[in-house]
Amino acid sequence: MNMFSRRLPIRTAAIAFACAALTLAFAAPLQAASERIRIATVAPKGTSYDKILRKLASEWTKMSKGATKVSVYSGGTQGGELAIVDSMRIDHLQAGLMTAVGLSKITPEVQGMQAIPMMFESLEEVELVNEKLQGKIEKMLADKGFVVLFWADTGWVNFFTTKPVKTPDDVRKLKIFSWAGDSKAETIYRKSGFQPVPMETSEILAGLKTGRIEAAPMPPFVAMATQVSTEAKYMLNINWAPLVGAFVVNKKTWDNLPDDLRERYRKSAIGAGKVIQKLGRIESQRAVDAMKKRGLEVQELDAALKAEWLEAAKQAWPLIRGSMIPADIFDEVEQIVKDHRAGK
Repeated sequence: MNMFSRRLPIRTAAIAFACAALTLAFAAPLQAASERIRIATVAPKGTSYDKILRKLASEWTKMSKGATKVSVYSGGTQGGELAIVDSMRIDHLQAGLMTAVGLSKITPEVQGMQAIPMMFESLEEVELVNEKLQGKIEKMLADKGFVVLFWADTGWVNFFTTKPVKTPDDVRKLKIFSWAGDSKAETIYRKSGFQPVPMETSEILAGLKTGRIEAAPMPPFVAMATQVSTEAKYMLNINWAPLVGAFVVNKKTWDNLPDDLRERYRKSAIGAGKVIQKLGRIESQRAVDAMKKRGLEVQELDAALKAEWLEAAKQAWPLIRGSMIPADIFDEVEQIVKDHRAGK
């Protein structure tokens, strides 16, 4: 036996080992993708959104007996909502809790639930419209690869500003936050006489500190959780628009789950959504009370000023209809509200 024949078993073993290593290297990402569910949200860490999602993640992991590892990335650590949608499409992320802004990147019809300023007089009207639209919008989202497990609204968006404001013209003088990547909203702001500054939600506090922006529309509990109220010390108490969102999973991940586990996950998620909606509304009022104790000044509006704001909002509706929101959805929302107020 020469030296080459003596080395043959060693070489064969080495080749076999290398092939096995390559097989594992290519197989590992596929296995990880099937055994991990990464949930992302821009909701700040420590808020009820974050805590409830983490509890849900723990429940899902236990339900699978550890076969599926579920983790939560909050506070915009995975980017803004538009980035979260993109990451879900390539399976880098598998689930997300997003507002209508992020969901509208998948299908614009969802903005009918949130993006019509001062369309709704009460959260009862918000719920009514959402109930009417959710079925058809869920189908649209499913057709594009996203499964909705629950919807939630958590109260009203107000304006937080660095200077006291009362009228639409007061706000038009300020540089106002606009969602990065939402070019249609930015255009509508500009055509309505406002000064939008596109940025990610994670940049709002820094923007207020540096003067890059002077106003930010957001729910009170978000303003408190992100410390926005330490820089924007004035809140215009106006029901500008509701904050509506949904918890979605990419369809590939959802369909790969066993049937029995999928139904248990759905039931668990629906329960989490109910808690998020209930606590979100309560926290908004509690946040206002807490921020007032820390120096927040709430600017109240009388009937005349509310009418002025409503007129300003209505002037933007034709810009929103057919642009940000498909005309048929806009018209349906408006008709539902009209019928409700007429007692139909």
